[in-house]
Amino acid sequence: MDHVRGRPRPGTGSGADRPSGGAYVLDGRYITDVPGLYLALGEAFNGPGGYFGANLDALHDCLGGGFGHTGPATLLWRDSAVAREHLARALTSDGQAYDLFSAVLDVLAGRGVRVTLA
Repeated sequence: MDHVRGRPRPGTGSGADRPSGGAYVLDGRYITDVPGLYLALGEAFNGPGGYFGANLDALHDCLGGGFGHTGPATLLWRDSAVAREHLARALTSDGQAYDLFSAVLDVLAGRGVRVTLA
């Protein structure tokens, strides 16, 4: 998670969010772990090296504006099967299994991002 947390946070407090209705593409080929998920989301929404959260709560916050994005939006998640395979049985810090892939989709939908899985 340090790789994600250490990233700059473009747009924070600067009003630099792109207009609502944006379309983004998430390259899912290499999403095989939790840090990879958040790094890929950051790049999809904010370009190379972009930050867009390091956990579900931070993702929810970033989707609310101030981090380069304003909803609603659409997201094309290419090669989503890779992430589904690797994140459907993620572990919490206390070792409990949960479906992080579905949880991320829920957060995105709850913040007005329509996701197309490809």
